[in-house]
Amino acid sequence: MASATGIPQQTPIDPDVDGLRDTEPLLGRPGDVSQAPQASIVKNLIIGTGVIAEGAGLLLFASIWAAVFLNPLILFSVHPLAQSAGILVLIQSILILQPTHTGAQKQVGQKVHAGLNLLSFVTFLVGVVSIEVNKFKYNGPHFHSVHGYLGVIASFWILAQYLVGFTMFGVPKLYGGEANAKKIWKYHRISGYVLVLLLLATVVSATKTEYNDNVLGLKLWATILLSVLIIAGVFPRVKKHKLGL
Repeated sequence: MASATGIPQQTPIDPDVDGLRDTEPLLGRPGDVSQAPQASIVKNLIIGTGVIAEGAGLLLFASIWAAVFLNPLILFSVHPLAQSAGILVLIQSILILQPTHTGAQKQVGQKVHAGLNLLSFVTFLVGVVSIEVNKFKYNGPHFHSVHGYLGVIASFWILAQYLVGFTMFGVPKLYGGEANAKKIWKYHRISGYVLVLLLLATVVSATKTEYNDNVLGLKLWATILLSVLIIAGVFPRVKKHKLGL
């Protein structure tokens, strides 16, 4: 995957060739998560278990935005709006690339994937800047909740993950060439999937903050349920060979 889950070279560096060889996912049959010939890449968002992740991601996004807009908007409001949007875009970037398996599909998929990840990075950045400006403006405390700690870890993880992904895509010479990039690619993919788990854990922890208790009122059980459904939609579509399994 790209960026958050790895951005391929201009020439896809995955070892599989055209067809369905070596495209078996973690769960299900190869065809369940393989883009059909001539099919629109947009369908990749909902084939197989992708429809579960898509639906849950949209519901999580909608619930957060609804909770924010049902209350007076303040500077702090930008944070949950931006971060939830970033997660939704990130989910799209993962789902749209996973089913690609032919050279032509990967060429299109990697471009869409890279663009979506750039958009998600900018969105996450807006969310981080807004919360920091709010804290400095009102002299708010840092690191006073589990959500705060997870948010900082996730922010640095996103920065590192995206930096590696974009440089591998645009400046492979930094890694000694494509051959060396291939050797670390599976670890970059794994790191991206762990990042998804971290981001969802950060969202769940947000339900135990004062802002949620006093303003948003998001339910812990609902947030956990939607996060689990996102995981259930994304992870079964992971191609085992891309993780070296």
